[in-house]
Amino acid sequence: MKKIIWIGCLSYFLIGLAHVVLGSVLPVLLQHYGKEYSEGGTLIFAQFAGFLVGVLLSPAINRRMGKRNTLLLSIAVLLAAELLYAALPPWGFLYAIAPAAGFGFGVIEAVIGTIIISAIKEKSAIAMSRLEVLFGVGAMLMPLVASLLISAGYWRFSFAVIAVFAAVAFVLWQRGSFGELSRVLDEKEAKTTAGEAQVRSFVYRGKDRVALVLFIVFFFIYVGTEMSLANFMPAMFISKLGMNEASAALSVTCFWIAMSFARLFAGYIAEKFRYKVYLLYSCFATVILFAVLPLAGQVWSSFAVVLLLGLAMSGIFSIALVFVSKLIPGSEETTPSLMIASGGVGGAVLPLVTGWSLDHMTVNLSIWMLAVFSAGLLAIMAVAYRWERVAQSGERVQPSHSKA
Repeated sequence: MKKIIWIGCLSYFLIGLAHVVLGSVLPVLLQHYGKEYSEGGTLIFAQFAGFLVGVLLSPAINRRMGKRNTLLLSIAVLLAAELLYAALPPWGFLYAIAPAAGFGFGVIEAVIGTIIISAIKEKSAIAMSRLEVLFGVGAMLMPLVASLLISAGYWRFSFAVIAVFAAVAFVLWQRGSFGELSRVLDEKEAKTTAGEAQVRSFVYRGKDRVALVLFIVFFFIYVGTEMSLANFMPAMFISKLGMNEASAALSVTCFWIAMSFARLFAGYIAEKFRYKVYLLYSCFATVILFAVLPLAGQVWSSFAVVLLLGLAMSGIFSIALVFVSKLIPGSEETTPSLMIASGGVGGAVLPLVTGWSLDHMTVNLSIWMLAVFSAGLLAIMAVAYRWERVAQSGERVQPSHSKA
């Protein structure tokens, strides 16, 4: 059990690196090819499209190949894509490499999330929060590594760093022995009768379908809000507080440090106080802090609110992923992929809305818009909280959901 969690952590560290490497070297990459930022944006969108396809296809690939083989395939695709990036081929080839890289880390993220939720029945929230810690560490370290390599004139090797970690992860997943969990990793879908296939096709029925839609919206809003804050916080602080670029950039660092630190404890807290309680209070705190941030007129008070936001938002993604998978019994193989995909779409769409708002509205109004988004999270969790209480009262009793 511990072995699979720690290899999973390494894999999440890998995808944390892969998620941000293109953005980290984008200015110098565009300068090398003589391209404009609009073309760089198209390249990033191509990588996102590959990520979305990978996440959505991962359940089907799992059933046909087994989880271990799916992981090996996706890691190999990511490894090859990063090596091709590092080779600096003609610009046109990058539009094929970017979707391949996105596909690779998209499948890895979805499959490992599925493994943790479906195979680890006890304290899965703790395991998921550990994964998120390493994802955050990877996302924090890659810009620093890229900056050092850019300064030394070897920026193309930023991609090679990811390739090295991908190679290590490939070997560990290929050769790892995980006891009883090895059967879960290597299991493929057996041929089913027409009746069994019909039953499987109706995993989401009635209230389960409504819950699925609600949490698709939840993950869309959450990841979009988080990415909006992470991407535009320096611009907000420059405009609002008159800070210089270097100092304002530290706001993002503070946010991610708080997020990563709090994730060390998020799983334990959620297990102790129940998932729904943890999520409800986290969403409530997020709404309050976003509403307070425009009122913080000093640098120290703004940074204090940002640190508290990092603490409040730290476990929402991972704990909500576990919560909704357990709220809808029998959906552990498909729900994580759908939620991650929805989050990916939100992470692409809502920052566009936030960027538009900063161009056409005041900074404070843009921040309050994020407060409205987070209020949507609170509303969905309030419905889910009430819903789960009714289920536990006897409408649909699921003893295995006692932590939800």
